[in-house]
Amino acid sequence: MTGLRKIKVSTGIDWVEVPEVGLRMLCGCPADSVKHLMRRGLIVPTEKDGVEFETGPNVILLSDTMIQKGNFCNMGEFPVLQMLYRQGMILPGHPNNKGVKPLLIGSREQVTAQMEYIYRGNYGLISKEEIMATGISPKLAHDLMRLKLRFAFGEIRSPRDLLDNQFIGTRKVEIRDGVMIERLENNIFEVSYLEDKVQVNLNLKSDEKYETAYPLDHHKVKREAFSVVHSGNGDGWDVNRPSMSSVIIYQGKVYLVDAGPNMREILIALGIGINEVEGIFQTHSHDDHFAGLLSFIRSDHKVKFFATPMVRASVTKKIAALMSMAEGRFTTFFHVHDLEMGDWNEIDGLEVMPILSPHPVETTVFKFRALGRNGYKTYAHFADIASFKVLEAMVTDDPDAPGISAKMLKKVKADYLTPATLKKLDIGGGMIHGNALDFTDDQSDKIILSHTALPLTPEQRRIGSGASFGTRDSLLETRSNYVRQFADSFLRGYLPDAPDHMVNTLLNHDIVTFIPETILLKEGQRIENIYLLLTGNVEVIFSSDDIAHPMSAGSLVGEISGLHQVPTMGTYRALSFVEALEIPCDLYLDLVKKNNLFESISTLMEGREFMRETWLLGEALSYAVQNRVAATLELMDLKQGQVIEVDETTPLTILRSGRARLTCAGEDIAEIRKGDFFGEDQAVFKAPETYQFIVEEDIVAYRIPARILADIPIIQWKLYETFLQRLEKALDCQKKFHKKALETTAASAGSRARHSNKKAAG
Repeated sequence: MTGLRKIKVSTGIDWVEVPEVGLRMLCGCPADSVKHLMRRGLIVPTEKDGVEFETGPNVILLSDTMIQKGNFCNMGEFPVLQMLYRQGMILPGHPNNKGVKPLLIGSREQVTAQMEYIYRGNYGLISKEEIMATGISPKLAHDLMRLKLRFAFGEIRSPRDLLDNQFIGTRKVEIRDGVMIERLENNIFEVSYLEDKVQVNLNLKSDEKYETAYPLDHHKVKREAFSVVHSGNGDGWDVNRPSMSSVIIYQGKVYLVDAGPNMREILIALGIGINEVEGIFQTHSHDDHFAGLLSFIRSDHKVKFFATPMVRASVTKKIAALMSMAEGRFTTFFHVHDLEMGDWNEIDGLEVMPILSPHPVETTVFKFRALGRNGYKTYAHFADIASFKVLEAMVTDDPDAPGISAKMLKKVKADYLTPATLKKLDIGGGMIHGNALDFTDDQSDKIILSHTALPLTPEQRRIGSGASFGTRDSLLETRSNYVRQFADSFLRGYLPDAPDHMVNTLLNHDIVTFIPETILLKEGQRIENIYLLLTGNVEVIFSSDDIAHPMSAGSLVGEISGLHQVPTMGTYRALSFVEALEIPCDLYLDLVKKNNLFESISTLMEGREFMRETWLLGEALSYAVQNRVAATLELMDLKQGQVIEVDETTPLTILRSGRARLTCAGEDIAEIRKGDFFGEDQAVFKAPETYQFIVEEDIVAYRIPARILADIPIIQWKLYETFLQRLEKALDCQKKFHKKALETTAASAGSRARHSNKKAAG
């Protein structure tokens, strides 16, 4: 035996090591994979030659699949940072720097994407010209580039200077030192060394998802006039807490300041649905503040993205690299709102000022303020600041040398020390984070110390407080019932033709709270009330498919059973604290009939039921969005044997019944059955003609106008995911076709040549 060993780290993450040759491979690297390694004891502190550092991986095996269950499979930024700096593989004179670079292995597409994404994560914008393209003046762009170069030790380096890479194609390849790897199937690999072999499967099962590395307890977040909920106070290495972030509640609306890893799970723990988030204020693009942005692609509406143009450009380039897409597609998923740096920007009454913060990538901290009876209340969110000691060491009189001017340092200090009602500080230390001692004399009313994995020292505790997950600081009290206002808005959106008196009658009922894991309605039960979801997260489980489907605020639970007076067809279960308007079934049925709404509601209900049974349209859509889509569904029939050349005229089509094949170059790309779709490449992405659609059994299908789906990020995400998967298969088919054609042509040419030679000889 050679000691080849595999360890299950977490769902979708394995560890393979060969101690004999010093190979340690992280297999799969979704967000927070470093924290999972720490929890499993695969990254631990150690010491050599008097130098303290960490153990850890030196190879990363990337997933073949970019996206699984709506989450990115490959986010290698923090594992690479851990190898380079916390293990010391790049540090001059470090006992762990042996001239061997960290190694990324995987498909050519994924390795290439990761290299570019890590490059952008390390540097952000990489030239004065890129900075100026965001509207920054030449003078400030020059100063920002000087600052960036100082953090980068004087040079913007290619990721290939820091990392090695190895592509895994169709044949067995060597990782290092005789350790081999072979792809058996998509995302399934065999690793071998001498006589030993292990298999690694990075595919998630139907009932699996990537796990959080830390526990999250449940909280009920009150919708207030102006408050701050502490959704994270750790950093990218903290195994017990989410990374530094905040939830701002303003006039009942939910805003986020940064979106770190596991954002969906964090919001569920806080009793907030993805679809309830109004907008995100982005400080910068490092993964511990950025990775959760991808959760909002699973929303039924475009979330507002607030950042200065330079931060937005840095984020866009990184996401584009990660997703291997054009930068312009960022606006497919978010409504972009650029903020003016150094000025107060008003957003529906909430005012926000982005302030430049020195960091290796483009970064702004934020001050928020809202007006109350006693004047303004302010919240300062200072993520990823630098300590005064570090900044002072950067000061230089040479206007062209890497560093900062004394004038910039003075302004940064003044900005950081401006008092606020509540101030949340990064005290992570080191070269790129803050120091609590710089704020010893800060006159803010309350200071929260954040962005650290370490316990607070007595000296730090004299300066500021900690904040447990889910705790809240209320800055302006409210006399309004925002949750009841949500109910009014949802009902009027769902029943646009209903008279005011009907909506008011429905509103005149109790708002009830369900605690996490409570069953609202059980399958097969006859019910007395239906529930309009106002806040929180609910899942519905049908025994027919045994898969949980999420439901969001604005959805009606039990409407079909209530209107048709039949037992419920699924079990509805609270995932978080949930608030809902309780409506008696008898009253709802009477009002619907009395106002002649039964037929129109039933028609939309039929469309929604079909949508619920499909992967594309069945997740996290509010009733208002479902109704908007259902109203546009157009039935069509296709006969057995019919062949459709998928071109620019092909609409997005989803099957209600029947069966077909999607082919390319004579080979099957996909089998299309009930709930499956085709035409996304033309209707949505305007890609070149690639496929044939061949009807195997008579089909009844719905055509869906692409325009109606354009502003629904979760559907755009799924269309994009399917488009990439089918395109990859199509390209493989075309390669095989061309290879076969070349071989046939070569064989034919050889045959003709032999025949010609024989003829000449004769």
